[in-house]
Amino acid sequence: MQKAGLRAVSGLRTFTGDVAAGFFEITHNSLALLGLAVAFALITLTARPDLREMGQQQLMSWLQEQQVAMDGFATEPFASERATASNPKDLPREQAAVTYWLSKKYRVAPEPLAVLVSEAYAIGARTKLDPTLILAVMAVESSFNPFAQSDVGAQGLMQVMTRVHTDKYEDFGGRFAAFDPVANLRVGVKILQECIARAGSVEGGLRAYVGATNLPDDTGYAAKVLAEHERLRQAASAAAKSPVVATKAAPATPAQQVQKVALLTSGL
Repeated sequence: MQKAGLRAVSGLRTFTGDVAAGFFEITHNSLALLGLAVAFALITLTARPDLREMGQQQLMSWLQEQQVAMDGFATEPFASERATASNPKDLPREQAAVTYWLSKKYRVAPEPLAVLVSEAYAIGARTKLDPTLILAVMAVESSFNPFAQSDVGAQGLMQVMTRVHTDKYEDFGGRFAAFDPVANLRVGVKILQECIARAGSVEGGLRAYVGATNLPDDTGYAAKVLAEHERLRQAASAAAKSPVVATKAAPATPAQQVQKVALLTSGL
């Protein structure tokens, strides 16, 4: 009887040992297979950049879906790069002065205006048009509202007749570029340049730009633009002529001098 018990205990130990060994073998083999799978995946992704890029896109898509599910919208960390805005303090002094003058008068943020002023100066140099004239047209046409639309269908900053000049927007991706501030500015300047060339004068070009070439009166449009042009020229000229004055610290008052001496001698 005692021998039978010992045999049973021994058999149980053998069975337990075999199970443990088998479990270890399976686990070891599974980890090895997992390691091989990971290594194979890394090698494949290294050799196939297209697969790696596709995997990254799928991962980003999944993360964005989770973000939308939690917040109701996807975060866009690079959204500011789409904005038509820059720091006015980075502009040359004359352009910065014009930017702040327009910002104050038309109650428009200086950051988007900084881009428009810079572009007006750049395109003005290329087309031989006074940049302040370009800005004056924008001011009178739309008050710097890039989404403005007139009763007759003129759109954007320069109030270009999009349906008439659709071909001019082809280089910018199509007619919806009329609402992109820089694209509208460039198309508007091209039209203005053509109008001035045909008319032979700035005033005549402005009348053509507003569609009043064959009309007895342009309702004062050219005069408004030229008046605003003159004000902008004065603002630009004042900034260009004003000297850069180095600021000096104001002399210390007697009370401040006493306080300074007290601080210096307090550690003695």
